[in-house]
Amino acid sequence: MDFLMSGLAACGACLFTNPLEVVKTRMQLQGELQAPGTYQRHYRNVFHAFITIGRVDGLAALQKGLAPALLYQFLMNGIRLGTYGLAEAGGYLHTAEGTLSPPRSAAAGALAGVMGAYLGSPIYMVKTHLQAQAASEIAVGHQYKHQILPPQSWKVALAAAMVSGIAVVLAMTPFDVVSTRLYNQPTDSQGKPQAPPTPPAPALPLASRAGAASLTAQPPLPARGPAAPEVPRSGSGPSRGGRRLPDCSGPAGDRWREARQTPGVTPAAPRIPPCRPAVPAPSHLTSMAPGGRVAEKAPPNSG
Repeated sequence: MDFLMSGLAACGACLFTNPLEVVKTRMQLQGELQAPGTYQRHYRNVFHAFITIGRVDGLAALQKGLAPALLYQFLMNGIRLGTYGLAEAGGYLHTAEGTLSPPRSAAAGALAGVMGAYLGSPIYMVKTHLQAQAASEIAVGHQYKHQILPPQSWKVALAAAMVSGIAVVLAMTPFDVVSTRLYNQPTDSQGKPQAPPTPPAPALPLASRAGAASLTAQPPLPARGPAAPEVPRSGSGPSRGGRRLPDCSGPAGDRWREARQTPGVTPAAPRIPPCRPAVPAPSHLTSMAPGGRVAEKAPPNSG
């Protein structure tokens, strides 16, 4: 990953610095092995070189040699930074006490730089040749004629055939899939196309089959009759199981509160049912009728 990230980062920077490399290369080759004043200066300074190259060779010429430049940056910087990262991760830059050693760091950096430069030097040479190529009126230095595909060569026809073949495959593949399925569909005795057979349902896993078998092996539950209607009870307050709960204000409420305070016993125990809160009687109920019922007093006459 160190090699990949280092190389990609260098390639990203190369996209912006390659025009400067083109100008640098041509200005360095201008007047090569010639005495001052004996040659024509096509590039007076950096800005004049940019204008001259764009005007004579075209703006695309400012990115000449971009392909080998990207390859060179990826290879050289990927090897250089990646190798140094591996040495650092392996602990080779630290002493036995765990401290960073400057001599070891310098040696590792120098070795990584030498490896990257040695492997990237041939690509750098090609990049320089391509960046120096220019029109005859502004050409400087020796003009190497590097072309990937020389004119009137069999390589041009081969490359064109391969590129056109890829384009044809991309365009024709959807139609080829349709025609293949049409040719391969089943037919009846009269040669008419038929729909493909429906695939069988997928078998259940072993655990699912065992669960389904256990469900089918159980005897059916007995039929239940209609539920008895619940008889509404008079009065207010909660009930449990169709049974009225005792009033909290009576003796049952005292027993319930005493059991509530006993450790280990909760009101939810079956033998200690909760009680219902006492509901105060309305103001017009004043006396108790025989049997414990409250007698209703006639409301005062508003007239």
